[in-house]
Amino acid sequence: MSELNIIEENYKSWTKSPFDNNTISKIIKLKKNNLEDFKDSFYKNLSFGTGGMRGVIGLGPNRVNKYTFGRNTQGISTYIKNSYRNGIPSVIIAYDCRNQSEYLANKVAEIFSANGIKVFLFSSIKPTPELSYALVKLKCVCGIVLTASHNPPEYNGYKVYWEDGGQIVPPIDMNLISEINKTKYSEINFKKNDQFIELIDEKIDDLFVNDSIKNGKIGISKREDYKIVFTPLHGTSYLIGPRVLKEAGYTNLKIVKEQAIPNGNFPTVKSPNPEEKEALEMALNLAKVNNSDMFIGTDPDADRLGIGVKDHSGNYITLNGNQIMIVLTEYLLSKKNVNKSYFIGSTIVSTPMIIKLAKYHDIDIKIGLTGFKWIAKMIKDFPNQKFIGGGEESYGYLVGDFVRDKDAITSALLACELGSECKSNGISIYDYLIDCYVKYGFFKERLISIEKKGIKGSNEIKSIMDKLRNSQINELVGSKLKLIQDFENLEETNLLTGKKSILEFPKSNVLIFESKDGTRVAARPSGTEPKIKFYFSVNMELESREKFKESDIILNKKMDKLISEFNF
Repeated sequence: MSELNIIEENYKSWTKSPFDNNTISKIIKLKKNNLEDFKDSFYKNLSFGTGGMRGVIGLGPNRVNKYTFGRNTQGISTYIKNSYRNGIPSVIIAYDCRNQSEYLANKVAEIFSANGIKVFLFSSIKPTPELSYALVKLKCVCGIVLTASHNPPEYNGYKVYWEDGGQIVPPIDMNLISEINKTKYSEINFKKNDQFIELIDEKIDDLFVNDSIKNGKIGISKREDYKIVFTPLHGTSYLIGPRVLKEAGYTNLKIVKEQAIPNGNFPTVKSPNPEEKEALEMALNLAKVNNSDMFIGTDPDADRLGIGVKDHSGNYITLNGNQIMIVLTEYLLSKKNVNKSYFIGSTIVSTPMIIKLAKYHDIDIKIGLTGFKWIAKMIKDFPNQKFIGGGEESYGYLVGDFVRDKDAITSALLACELGSECKSNGISIYDYLIDCYVKYGFFKERLISIEKKGIKGSNEIKSIMDKLRNSQINELVGSKLKLIQDFENLEETNLLTGKKSILEFPKSNVLIFESKDGTRVAARPSGTEPKIKFYFSVNMELESREKFKESDIILNKKMDKLISEFNF
């Protein structure tokens, strides 16, 4: 069926029962007044992927609304009822500060309750890691958090967690997708049953704060002397983030007032994403005024963490996700007596430096696909090993296993512990990072995201990946190509020996090229945004702190040349 026919069929379906009159009226106006937006809203169904659903708020099957989220919820309800027949199963629902999050969370709660499923509903906005934590504490079958993480204001999302506290993974994800795809809009039961809905108060907050401090407060320092600036970027950490830091002893804390109030329009930033320096600009400016040691920012649902620290010249630099992962993991391991019964976790597109770190400490490391759910799965799959910590390049980190998703709250505390202890020892986190480069090799990464919106953009992203798969790349910045890993075909090719082997991973649309000197390029379409992402990594040995600037210049030139080879 052509796209025009699909659009027309979807339009006919959405302008009659079971859709309400208000929805129908607005759809008719949308078609009349904004044809381009109408086409994008109706040319396909907004898919429920392996982690949930995320999209632009609006009307139609390719938008976030009570019907698309309702269909998800009805399908999940059916699956739970068919799978858990003993007693009354329960679910827990959280939501962030985004537009319509509270409204949609209540609709989701109503549908679960209408299906005879017990619902624990947070009574106010909460961080995503607290949802993961509470799910296990309350012994729920499933958890839902309404959030679009760091996406722009027009987005919202529906993330699904399962009994272990982690996001859904095989086979649960495919079972839910199958059930949702079978569900018709007319089957959604919106008739809520109040006796099955219980609002959660601050009790879970107290438990989470206590366990966060228990896991993150591991240093020895004068915490009251460490000067911190904190921003929640208008998001869910606005109360609990400062509370954890203060109760841990960090009383010299300044909050960015302009960003301290939750607001789904994120009025002070272009994007509420701590990966982007612009998002932390107000925190940086406040840090300069107060001569702070560190500034910290969390994304709207408080699972991603941005950090800024001083360099040798007294200028502030923002650490990237790989650097945050390295210094926090190094610090954690320095405080533990570890052996092979312990492990750390990371992902295929994160810095290879983490593997060198693990080898040095003689600790097991497990590498998963992109997405923190795979690190959570490691914790579940290896119960005889103890998870210490782990992270990914996209500014996510997890301390211990009391939460099963990236946790910016506890990670922020751990970062302050490291920074404060460094200050007590007469160095900075910047020195600490450089010392890691001396020990494990100087690795430098850079991410390039190319946005491709709409129908045309989706086709362009597919075309780029197809061209890469058929490319004849022989070398990367003068170093002979050694490996090609295709995670969609689950095949690794060693170009030096001609040997092909199977990649022991679930299928994923990712390509990785690696040369003899360890230069790497990874390419993958984003699972949550209309983007294709390229991850570049170069490295060299670093003799000493004194050689850092000279080596940094060399690696930057190498990085620029590498990126130019891919014709951006």
